[in-house]
Formats: sequence, structure tokens, C-alpha cells
Amino acid sequence: MESSTSSQLFVYSSLRKGFREKAYHYLTRFFHFEGLARVKGTLTDLEGLPVATPTTEDSFIKGELYKLKNEYDFSYVFAQLDDYEGIIPDVDEEVLYGREQTTVYMENGTITRGWIYWYNGDVDGRRKIPSGDVLEFLEFKRDLMQ
Repeated sequence: MESSTSSQLFVYSSLRKGFREKAYHYLTRFFHFEGLARVKGTLTDLEGLPVATPTTEDSFIKGELYKLKNEYDFSYVFAQLDDYEGIIPDVDEEVLYGREQTTVYMENGTITRGWIYWYNGDVDGRRKIPSGDVLEFLEFKRDLMQ
């Protein structure tokens, strides 16, 4: 059984409220929204897909923290999320993401721990997203295309 802090999940992209995709509804079925948060990391534009990588620099990624409603669901729920994030690849696919614990800085000043899905691929030479906010980045891209 995981500890209570390991039943938290930090999301920064398609699982955030602003996306309202099918996966978000899955998330809200098993998790409770804890609040806005950020983690130390870098967002990189990978051909229109924002990906997160950890950093020791003073750079943050904005997102949301969720807490699992029932800790007994941990294995099932995180197996589903691992599949969604591509940690369980199909034959001849590489594993693009890894799940690990990280420090989460809540908007209210609380510091806690939570799971995040980091991108495993190479981002050298790719454009960084300075705002650290996927929603802001996608809105900016949309405005440029209009």
C-alpha cells in the first residue's frame, strides 16, 4: 500500500481541467481536486506537443494536484494512467514517459509530494515554453494561427 502522499497526482497537460477530454472525466471519477500547483521542471515544445522534464534550475511547470479518493484503488487507477501515458508500450514502441514522485508546491504555500509523468526522450535543441503553462502555450499557438 502506498503512503497517503504517494496517492497524489500532479497533472500539467491533457489531464487538466481546461482540456475536458475523456481522460479528465476518468481522473475526476477516482481523484479529488486539491488545488493549483507547480513543480520544478521545464516544458518543451516537441513539434506542438508540450512535454515536461525535471530540472534543478529555477524553472517551474504549472498544473493541478489531485488526490486519490480511495487509496485501495491505487494499483488499478495508476495502471490505467500508466497505460494512458504510454508507460506500458505496445510491441515495438518505446517508453516515452516515466512516473515518479516529485515535490509539489501548492498555490496556498503548502509543499507536498505527488506523482508526475516525466518525458523520457531527448529535448536538446528544442524550444522551451517559458511560461511553464501548457494551457497558456496552446492558447498562444491558437492565437497565432488565427
